[in-house]
Amino acid sequence: MKVGVIGGGQLARMMVPPAVELGIDIRVLAEVEGSSAAIAATAVGDYRDVETVLAFAAGVDVITFDHEHVPQSVLAALTAAGHPVHPGPDALAVAQDKLVMRERLSAIGAPVPDWARVRDADDLAAFLADHAGRAVVKTPRGGYDGKGVRVVSAAEDADDWFADAGDIGLLAEELVEFRRELAQLVARRPSGEVRAWPLVETVQRGGVCAEVFAPAPDAGELPVAARALAERIATELEVTGVLAVELFETADGRLLVNELAMRPHNTGHWTIDGAVTSQFEQHLRAVLDLPLGDPSPTAPWSVMVNVLGGPEGATMPDRYPTALGDRPEAKFHSYGKPSRPGRKVGHVTATGSELDDTVARARAAAGFFQI
Repeated sequence: MKVGVIGGGQLARMMVPPAVELGIDIRVLAEVEGSSAAIAATAVGDYRDVETVLAFAAGVDVITFDHEHVPQSVLAALTAAGHPVHPGPDALAVAQDKLVMRERLSAIGAPVPDWARVRDADDLAAFLADHAGRAVVKTPRGGYDGKGVRVVSAAEDADDWFADAGDIGLLAEELVEFRRELAQLVARRPSGEVRAWPLVETVQRGGVCAEVFAPAPDAGELPVAARALAERIATELEVTGVLAVELFETADGRLLVNELAMRPHNTGHWTIDGAVTSQFEQHLRAVLDLPLGDPSPTAPWSVMVNVLGGPEGATMPDRYPTALGDRPEAKFHSYGKPSRPGRKVGHVTATGSELDDTVARARAAAGFFQI
């Protein structure tokens, strides 16, 4: 079984160990030499070039992704040539464009923030007038880790984005008063089997995921609702592989869908050390239409802390002697990336039987690597 992953980032890198364990030949089309997934990069090239991608696909049994940015024209060429692609082009179109995402989620009755397509300042002014003078504006494509998202209180606050948006416009959403952010990950294979991990709480800092608590503390009946919602979205959109549903828990206890990702996701990294089957193994099983593994947690609590920025003037492995000696129970994962302020260069996971202690140990371990 040969799986081809388009994109050479850390998600592709973390697919390598479970691929080895499953006896899967994993191959990566990386954007540049020396990528995070260089260990499996059998090709280097532009994922936007049809011929490059078709040549890569010729040597594998199924194509999947480290990111959602492969153009629809390239995806169409892959499917026209008979290459299995998971998730498929129709599903990926929803993840690639936030306006399409809002349209599709609204069509299937999924709960989302109030939203509108705004094509100019007049449209945005009307939306602001209907929403107490404040709103969130998002670029439909390309935004991640807080990029392409802006809170506005005046129509002219998005003039620079309107200049580049053309007829497509921008996404305007109500500014949700939420209690916290949650994430529900599920995996679905082409034959329809769906499995779900526990609902988790995520902590964002500066628009970037900083910490994940699994399971979400004090969640009451929310896990049942979140799982049903994510499974319905995966089925309705015919997602194959891992689907991450990022959620707002509102002040009155409702769930609203914020974003979707159709690949392994930062909020699921804890599963490598804290679940029977990690999101990376499950993704490989799913895209190959193999029976899905058990997503149950292996400890009462798992806490994942991202390493943002990394060690100044050093690499993460440079810090291992001290870090591993002082925190032998923590699990360190390096992405093989040079340090840069705000960049995700790795993560740390701790597991335990008591939440506060597990949080403290994960934060202390991650602290060895922060600038």
